[in-house]
Amino acid sequence: MAVELNHTIVHARDQDESARFYAEVLGLGAPRRFGHFTLVETGNGVSLDFMSSGEPLTIEHYAFLVSETEWDEIFARIQERGLEYWADPAAKRKGEINRNDGGRGCYFRDPSGHYLEIITRPYGSGN
Repeated sequence: MAVELNHTIVHARDQDESARFYAEVLGLGAPRRFGHFTLVETGNGVSLDFMSSGEPLTIEHYAFLVSETEWDEIFARIQERGLEYWADPAAKRKGEINRNDGGRGCYFRDPSGHYLEIITRPYGSGN
């Protein structure tokens, strides 16, 4: 059996708010409860298991590989919500997208401050 990522815990200020945000913005299925977690499942079966935390959060980065059509849909939802977005992880190119490896990408933040990224090509895969 090949090694596959099955799930990861995403610490959040409010796990339900964050789970809804990911599901809505990324166009994923509705969040569901599992024990004390709120889960959102990605298209490849990996679940993001949200857990509320009252402790200061370490800001993480989560990158999602999406199709060109999905990118357009997600980017439209980012814009509809008035979310800030950047072409780079240092957040220096505000309001821009990138064209890395011949694809498209951008970074934006979730309600807890984590950096999310949507890309249409894996890094190192092209031009």
